[in-house]
Amino acid sequence: MRIYNLLRSTEEKAVTARRKAGAPPGTMIYTGHREMERVHVHLTQYHGDFLEVQTEEESIPAPRTQQATQWYDLRGLHKLELVERLGREHGMHPLALEDIVDVHQRPKMEVYENGVLFIIKAFAFDAATRDLSMEQISIYLTENTVLSFQEDAGDLFRSVRKRLETSSGRIRSRGPDYLAYALVDNIVDKYFTVIDQIESELDRLEDVIMKSPEMSTKSQIHDLRLALLTLRKSISPLRELMNRFSDSESRLISQDTQVYVADLRDHVIQITDLVETYRDVTNGLYDLYVSEISFRMNSVMQTLTIVSTIFIPLSFLVGVYGMNWEYMPELRTRYGYFVLWGAMILIIVGMLAWFRSRRWI
Repeated sequence: MRIYNLLRSTEEKAVTARRKAGAPPGTMIYTGHREMERVHVHLTQYHGDFLEVQTEEESIPAPRTQQATQWYDLRGLHKLELVERLGREHGMHPLALEDIVDVHQRPKMEVYENGVLFIIKAFAFDAATRDLSMEQISIYLTENTVLSFQEDAGDLFRSVRKRLETSSGRIRSRGPDYLAYALVDNIVDKYFTVIDQIESELDRLEDVIMKSPEMSTKSQIHDLRLALLTLRKSISPLRELMNRFSDSESRLISQDTQVYVADLRDHVIQITDLVETYRDVTNGLYDLYVSEISFRMNSVMQTLTIVSTIFIPLSFLVGVYGMNWEYMPELRTRYGYFVLWGAMILIIVGMLAWFRSRRWI
């Protein structure tokens, strides 16, 4: 099933490429498959002690004041006219709008004349099914506005909203560039949660392999390997993104914010190292699974071999005295039957003692 999803994603990218063939640059084509009945646009305005939140369906809230920092959060990308209208109102470059609705973009940072675009992947891991879901998040920074675009209706930035509502930390006293950093930081922090869940699954699988590995264990290891591969493909470009973010000379990003971005870059490096480490652990678990299965198979074969070896001389004796020759003096011996049983028991005991002395059993 995971391989099928991977192939389907590759096919979707190929179809998207065919649909875009010949289209002029800046053509908006939604390449995802998550469509909602109602697209919501949330507007949060804040400045010092002032905070106001507005929510509209299928429309864009009008700001009450131009003095505050404005954060538009649009959830649902399939309504292209709404995405385009929001982008045009804030002077977004057509290429930025094209990248936002193309959900197969790699994480990156693009600097335009009047704005900065961040594209990053958000992940959620279901430990029960070992399914790693991915959502593309786009963040556009302008002079006094931040625009975020999410595919799903769920709120990935709940913790950032809570900080704004409670006026905790420095977010209310900073500009829109710090808000953009806070949104990216919020997504990166969730990577640690996903990696911790994968680590717990790896520990569980290690215990299963050591106790009683099953045929399903192999597929579970394979699922985790695919999840880590997907994480690696999406997290590796973040290093370049963070380098550009922390070293950016854009007038929209202040030096004070770049100090925090440098710390975020260290987190990305740590996450990248963790993903590589757990990929090695996953490969080690697969080798351990194969070794454990081989060991158990060898144990079974050893037991069967010992049983077969014991019965070889017994089968020989039974075969000799079961030939029904007319002149076999042992057949007429009064206690021959009991002597034969005694001989076979002695052979069994002697062979078991010898096997034990050689530490074969």
